[in-house]
Amino acid sequence: IPEMQRWHYANIIYNMMENKEEVAYTYRITSPNLYSRFTLNSEGLLQLYTWTSERVEWNMVWVSSLTDCNIYGVCSPYAYCDMNTFPMCNCIKGFKSGNPQKSELDGELRECIRKTQLNCSGDNFFLMKNIKLPNTTGGVIVDRIIGLQECKERCNRNCNCTAFANTDIRDGGSGCVIWTAELEDIRRYADAGQDLYVRLAAIDL
Repeated sequence: IPEMQRWHYANIIYNMMENKEEVAYTYRITSPNLYSRFTLNSEGLLQLYTWTSERVEWNMVWVSSLTDCNIYGVCSPYAYCDMNTFPMCNCIKGFKSGNPQKSELDGELRECIRKTQLNCSGDNFFLMKNIKLPNTTGGVIVDRIIGLQECKERCNRNCNCTAFANTDIRDGGSGCVIWTAELEDIRRYADAGQDLYVRLAAIDL
């Protein structure tokens, strides 16, 4: 939940867990007087409540938003969703609409294609900030040990690499995730989110 990155409570500890069975992002509240719970209501909204013994009641401190950008895969591969733009689907820098005439008529973006094909040896990376990272269910390589610079070098050596990012953004960032397939289900937030480095032909930077 990117919005939770804005919380600066000293009694909340965040943790990322990864093993052969799951990848999970958790948080733990260390204060003995503070409790929290997530609730999914009948409208599909995820709500976070906290309880303090002084107030003797549950208080809603965060609620997810029902926006089109929350729909999985609402934009085409190599596009990102941004609720502050029209249309909300935008091609990543270095990509263009595969059917610009159709997009101009109805405001919808159906396909993003590269302006210039990659050649592996002469490519570089474009930094996208405040991003919900692409889908990771397939075509990804994860290494929790290495840092961002080595992650970039590995991506550069792999001609199938389309993007890379840190796996964990705490304390300046650590770990590495490399995408080797199409970049899907990307969203840009007004703030929070993560950095994503997208591989482009040098001429398109």
